Amino acid sequence: MHPLLAQYLKQLATHPLRTKAMTSSTFSFLQEVIGSNVAGLPMPQISKDAAPLTKALARARIDSKAIKMAMYGFFVSAPMSHFLVGLQGLKARLGQLLASNLLIAPINATTFLACMAVINGAKSFSEVIRTVKGGFFSVVRVSWLVSPISLTIAQQFIPVELWVPFFNTIQFTVGTFLNIKVKKMRLAALRKEAEERERKRAREATSE
Repeated sequence: MHPLLAQYLKQLATHPLRTKAMTSSTFSFLQEVIGSNVAGLPMPQISKDAAPLTKALARARIDSKAIKMAMYGFFVSAPMSHFLVGLQGLKARLGQLLASNLLIAPINATTFLACMAVINGAKSFSEVIRTVKGGFFSVVRVSWLVSPISLTIAQQFIPVELWVPFFNTIQFTVGTFLNIKVKKMRLAALRKEAEERERKRAREATSE
């Protein structure tokens, strides 16, 4: 076993919540950066006189949203997962994963979509609700599809002591996919709103 992985597992056993929070924070930060680049979000406007580091961060799409995502991972995602799912032992939790998804998956999906809406610029409660309604079943379906497959792989091929890093990797991959999906939904909604405003202005100009 690689020394870094051994050290991670040691920290996980000694300080489970802290280790999960730091892992979730790091993965959430990376999800935001990767999602922003893949979804094609426009680069933020910066001054021509900005420092080289500021320009480099802007080109990489590392902004306040990435920091907020890291905070979401540390203060929301990891503790929620730890206390909702981690109340049982690891084997028991995974053994009941499909049944637990009927409760846990909807809670996770709602929380994830609501946080993503706020982080990505939703300014009203109605916008948050619209984002949750628009993506809820897609997110839950992905969870229901991925959970039994990843569980089967873990049971057949992954040593029990490596299940947590394995499922962290699965969650990171799925989370990145969902992050990209939410961003594309948000961009499409903004484009639609802009087109509707433009058509409304055109009609008003014609009527005059």
